[in-house]
Amino acid sequence: MSETGPLDEKEQARRRILVASTIGMGTVGLAATAIPFVASMEPSERAKAEAAPVDVDVTRVAPGTLITVNWRGRPVWVLHRTPQMLATLGKHDALLLDPDSQTDQQPKYARNATRSVRPAFLVVEAVCTHLGCIPVFRPEPGAADLGPDWPGGFYCPCHGSKYDLAGRVFRNVPAPVNLAVPPHAYHGERLVIGEEGPGVTT
Repeated sequence: MSETGPLDEKEQARRRILVASTIGMGTVGLAATAIPFVASMEPSERAKAEAAPVDVDVTRVAPGTLITVNWRGRPVWVLHRTPQMLATLGKHDALLLDPDSQTDQQPKYARNATRSVRPAFLVVEAVCTHLGCIPVFRPEPGAADLGPDWPGGFYCPCHGSKYDLAGRVFRNVPAPVNLAVPPHAYHGERLVIGEEGPGVTT
């Protein structure tokens, strides 16, 4: 055996240890870098909160009044319709573009004459289906600026789109479809916006 043989083996062993240590340190460094990066791709607490269902105590919404809640970063109206408001529905269908809600703007369980689970409560996204403006609540029938045929509903001041008290769009306005009805369900007097449900539960 040459004098350099044992030295070569020691050198090779040392090199193997150095390579293994370098690979190990690189793996640790890569993991330390990757963990925050992967964590950054998780939804933030704010995003989780915005996507979560929203609870509304409907006993706090007086008849004839409208409240606005935030769901998924969008305004949603909850309107407590009076018997007089409900009586107007169905009397002006000829003025509407989609009176029977054939366009897929609501869950199946809200595809009815009132576009709701409970007739007294309308739940719609408060976003005009033309260009995304926020309409205003105009419940007074025959308002002078909206014409004698106006049954009450929602008016978009941006471009003049009109919707009735079921969120159905009128003919000959810029908006192409009805206001969207978000998924919602009831648990007693608690309305849950963002929860898919077949209808009224107790």
